[in-house]
Amino acid sequence: MAGGRKRSPAGPSKLSASLSAIWTDKHLVLFKAEYTFLVAAVLWVLEIGINVWVIQKVAYTEIDWKAYMDEVEGVINGTYDYTQLKGDTGPLVYPAGFVYIFTALYYITDHGLNIRLGQYVFAAFYLITLLLVFRIYHRTKKVPPYVFFFVCCASYRIHSIFVLRLFNDPVAMMLLFGAVNLFLDAQWTLGCALYSLAVSVKMNVMLFAPGLLFLLLSEFGLIRTLPKLILCAVIQLFLGLPFLLVNPLGYVSRAFDLGRQFLFKWTVNWRFLPEEIFLSRYFHLALLFAHLTTLIFFALKRWKRSGCSIWALLKDPSERKETAQKLTADQIVLVLFTSNFIGMCFCRSLHYQFYVWYFHTLPYLLWSGGVKKLAHLLRVLILGLIELAWNTYPSTTYSSVSLHVCHLIILLCLWLNPTPTPQALQTESQNKAKHH
Repeated sequence: MAGGRKRSPAGPSKLSASLSAIWTDKHLVLFKAEYTFLVAAVLWVLEIGINVWVIQKVAYTEIDWKAYMDEVEGVINGTYDYTQLKGDTGPLVYPAGFVYIFTALYYITDHGLNIRLGQYVFAAFYLITLLLVFRIYHRTKKVPPYVFFFVCCASYRIHSIFVLRLFNDPVAMMLLFGAVNLFLDAQWTLGCALYSLAVSVKMNVMLFAPGLLFLLLSEFGLIRTLPKLILCAVIQLFLGLPFLLVNPLGYVSRAFDLGRQFLFKWTVNWRFLPEEIFLSRYFHLALLFAHLTTLIFFALKRWKRSGCSIWALLKDPSERKETAQKLTADQIVLVLFTSNFIGMCFCRSLHYQFYVWYFHTLPYLLWSGGVKKLAHLLRVLILGLIELAWNTYPSTTYSSVSLHVCHLIILLCLWLNPTPTPQALQTESQNKAKHH
């Protein structure tokens, strides 16, 4: 037809391009950090079924639960002298927050006898912990979503620690991740309160303390940091008051025993050493020195911003020469997770339940700025080797050496993490604002 208009091929072409883009995005969902929330939501729902299956199908293993119940039962019966509180596995060596939380669990589980109900309570703790961890990863957007499979579904040891062993370590870490979320929301006072509560459940949370102190000084300076430190101390005093009134020295020496000796047969990380060296006081002092030295170097060279004096942190932000900038989510998480990881590298002994102390932080550490040159496959391999080391029972020379090698690689990559300049921070902030 002479007056007819030819049909443009643009329509089908655009439709084809759109379909192609959707199909491409479908495959990129697992690789682009923008899809963190979607993938995390799917995995979290999947985890509900996994935990129910594990509780119903895998045999519960009694290790410390009965001892926990015996310890809190002593308090319920009126014993407030910490030196008199003990269970099957030895004396009570956890701070007062542990006593209150596990007293509640004592009553919930019919004096500790309804272990199946206790397993479901810990499954709830597991799911809450995952929500808190996923929210951290959603805020930072550093880790590709496919890695989250390794963070939750793939670890037998972590499921075991939560729902088959009922250790107190998961409770402490759940509270810790809650505190980290509050820090990301700029709720520093509430975050410090929750952090102190986590410490009152188990002392391992103190490994985050150097990083937290650095962040508080960076954000507030010394004078405005002191009230938050006092709040942490007051919470510890308040929780421990019933025991401090009866036997203060007994409470402090038992609940905060920094010189506690560990048994060689349970060590995961130092199996390759002779037992006499493992038990040596000089070895412990050498580890402490290496721990403190590494923390100092990271604080001086990697955590502080380029061009900023470490002494400037003591001043109020308004009085510093450099332009005061709010801490980003990446800075907060990187400093806290690195502080804890350094502590793990130099621990006198790691026992199997201690895996939960840093398990959920490993993907962030591996995918943070300084390790961009590492291939994805190598990072996944490192996660796999660490998982294998923690699942080798009893530990062997090879498993403990491989664990240290993986720790060393991660530590070196964190050291190579470039210190952000003010210009880089400003550009990052602008890019995020533009993206949202």
